[in-house]
Amino acid sequence: MKPFTLFSLFTLAVLAAMLSCGRKGSGSEGHDEALTLTLGAMPSMDYLPFVVAQKTGIYDSLGLKLNIVKFYSPNERDAAFHSGNVEGTVIDYTGAAMQQAGGIDLQLVMRLDGYFRLIVSKDFAGDNLLALRGKTLGISRNTVIEYTTDRILEAAGMKEADITKTEVNKVPLRLEMLRSGQIDAAVLPDPFITIAMADGMNTLVSTQELGIYVTGAAFTAKTIREKREAMELLLQGYDLAVDYIRSHDRQAIRSILVEEVGVPEPLVDDVILPEYTHAQKPTDEDLRLTIDWLHAKQLVPQDYDGKSLIR
Repeated sequence: MKPFTLFSLFTLAVLAAMLSCGRKGSGSEGHDEALTLTLGAMPSMDYLPFVVAQKTGIYDSLGLKLNIVKFYSPNERDAAFHSGNVEGTVIDYTGAAMQQAGGIDLQLVMRLDGYFRLIVSKDFAGDNLLALRGKTLGISRNTVIEYTTDRILEAAGMKEADITKTEVNKVPLRLEMLRSGQIDAAVLPDPFITIAMADGMNTLVSTQELGIYVTGAAFTAKTIREKREAMELLLQGYDLAVDYIRSHDRQAIRSILVEEVGVPEPLVDDVILPEYTHAQKPTDEDLRLTIDWLHAKQLVPQDYDGKSLIR
């Protein structure tokens, strides 16, 4: 057993004992029952640390029962969140802002480290972003995909008029159109990034390389207010899971990558994991840029400033 593992187990045991004692006779979340939270998410690298903390027993050791509900459609995920079937959701900043502006009482409690890559077709000529001029990019309009595409173009000093946007809402279809040459480039998440590159396609840049963060974990204001201790344990467990991912080889999370994230078994060793960091809040600048884009697209009211979006 690795020294880190021994240290982690000792730390978890101490924390669990302390938290168990601390809950007796205090708080409003129950004295003897385990603290609980329910998180809705679509398979992605964004929520990997949450799953690792759940599957390795980190959350159990902390005294938190985290129930992760997987969805394969953002509409189904959002509907479950709005109806109260899940208390929190892994979501992009654009979606979170539009929902709050529409009356959903939510707040982002942390940013997440999953990233997108701009993938180009096999016969794409050029090795930098300026080669995108005059090319066709597959996007999903008014979503984080279009927002990310626009941010990447802006980083290269380009404008929307420099390229042609083709709406392709479903990610698998976007990948297939790249493969067949029907579009020249597209912004993709993993595991589609890994699948595309294994098939001979290339990447020009990632959002992580550009310092662009666009996703986070959001909870209802009611949950944040009434389950403060559970929220603290959620973030503590996330941090310990990040440490676990950093200190273990790929084999330790192989089954999680396949079963929970959707990475094809033969490509697990090819996946480039995000540079996961300990839990931190979204920056004001990232949210400001998001709100400005939403205003320009007339997707939120002009008087919506998003200042209450960060917990």
